[in-house]
Amino acid sequence: MRTDPSGTDGDDSDRSARDWCEEALTRLNAGRPDAALDAARRAADLDPAAEWPHRLISLAHERLGRDADAVPFAERAVDLAPGSWPGRLRLAAALRRTPGRWAEAVAHATLAAKFAPEQPGPEVMLGDLALLRGEHAGAERRYRAALALDPEHPQARVNLALALVRWERLRPHHDPAWPIGPRETGRARRALEVWSRQARLLVAVATVAVAACAFLLDLGAQARLGGFAVLALLVPLTVRHARRVGLWSYVPAMFRRDPWLGAGVVSAAVAVAAYAAWLVLAAVPSAPAPVWAGLAGIAVLGWPALAAVRALAETWRGRPLRALAETARVTAAERTARRNAGVALWIVLGRTWSALGTVAAAALVVEPRAAVAAVAVPYPMVRGYLRARHRGDLPLRAAAVLVALAGPACAAGGLLGSAWAWRLGLGALGLVVPVFAVRAARAWWRGGPGPWRSSLLMCDLPVGGEPSVDLDPEVRRTFSYARGVVLSYADALGPRVAGAVASVTSSGELRLIAETEAWEAVEDDPRVAVFASDPLQRRFWVEVRGVALADAGVLRVTPKQVQIGEFPGRHQRHG
Repeated sequence: MRTDPSGTDGDDSDRSARDWCEEALTRLNAGRPDAALDAARRAADLDPAAEWPHRLISLAHERLGRDADAVPFAERAVDLAPGSWPGRLRLAAALRRTPGRWAEAVAHATLAAKFAPEQPGPEVMLGDLALLRGEHAGAERRYRAALALDPEHPQARVNLALALVRWERLRPHHDPAWPIGPRETGRARRALEVWSRQARLLVAVATVAVAACAFLLDLGAQARLGGFAVLALLVPLTVRHARRVGLWSYVPAMFRRDPWLGAGVVSAAVAVAAYAAWLVLAAVPSAPAPVWAGLAGIAVLGWPALAAVRALAETWRGRPLRALAETARVTAAERTARRNAGVALWIVLGRTWSALGTVAAAALVVEPRAAVAAVAVPYPMVRGYLRARHRGDLPLRAAAVLVALAGPACAAGGLLGSAWAWRLGLGALGLVVPVFAVRAARAWWRGGPGPWRSSLLMCDLPVGGEPSVDLDPEVRRTFSYARGVVLSYADALGPRVAGAVASVTSSGELRLIAETEAWEAVEDDPRVAVFASDPLQRRFWVEVRGVALADAGVLRVTPKQVQIGEFPGRHQRHG
């Protein structure tokens, strides 16, 4: 007797492979992947032909961050039980993090959905694969299919909210289906970003410096020479970063996947060209002043203008109110759902703030009484806040109260012509900016989630750890000694039955020899049922429902469900 790593007393020699698998699954659910890996390895040593231990080893490696180590064990599990839908799901989860094997991950997840259309897990995996590629419509369709099977599935619900809000992962420039890894494209993206940032900063500072020297110090000629020196400095800077990019063949595709990356690089090139044209026109006395000033404005204000446009576009992207409605229904994975709900509320608040500012500005310029429309603007935000029941973010609460007060105050100012009401409404809108800044600074200082889209998290629960169906000795004996075995399958004309010869492997897989029509049918629908009666106990019968795949002259049937009973008798369902 001794205490095992799980903290329970017992004799390890008395434990079977399935006992160790159950122990490994318990440790995984408790957040102890190291201990789970040890238990799963013991199970694999006791029964090398069983596929469940290999799936658990793969899952433990994945939880430990060893994605490369997770793949071989998942592949081994599929080799041992090709008709296992959890095995296909586990392999899909492992392959999605392996460069160049994204298509295989999709194929295995599709097979898992074909093997078990009644299970939500394969649909969730296909939704995750679509979401990671930015295919939001396809992801939404898959998540809704999963929720139709299990309305309480937390991962489907949380990730459906991400699809609705049009979430992009941290590396939107990278396509996981590419044969290269995100590190390679990440280096190229970093080089492009650094060049665009440095180029825009240099030309903006140089434009201001040249203009100041020319107009304030009357050093126009000298200032222009310094400005051309900055252009010369940009040449080696550009060459150095161009060499760091390396993957130029992927750059156009990176720009298509991440338009803001392309916009940043293009805006930097435009700023440099505008700066060069500005220097040349400055030496021409007859150059039109508006053109000269416009080029200077592009060089200096292009960067903040692009940042403002991006912030506005990100604020109005997706359907955050629908996303809030989905996260409010999550009963598990509360932390991720609560975090995403807080970010979605900030997005909704940003929309409301920008809409109120637009209405107020238009009313002040065109018709003050039109400000009455500001009364209805905060309503969706208030409704979403109350539905989300988000109480932990004090700056969010303060900003929501300010925006909610700003609408009626601006409306009162427009209808009554009250200057104080206008001041109150516009002042409340103005106070939202420092509140947001304080919240953002706190997130930056603490390293926590900030009030922006990049703080959204994808729910990623462990998949592929479900227990395999075990055939007990009575079931094995029935198929070993049965004189007649019946295979039930379906084809285009409906259900069919056929006689077969069956055997059971040590891993619990059925091997069948059946007629040619059955082979053709299982290619379209691999779900079958195999029926046999015990010749030693005439009243005893067994039905195994599973997935059949053709391999080396036999049909390999991986059990999904075992049903046993007597003639006549009460059915008992196992598995």
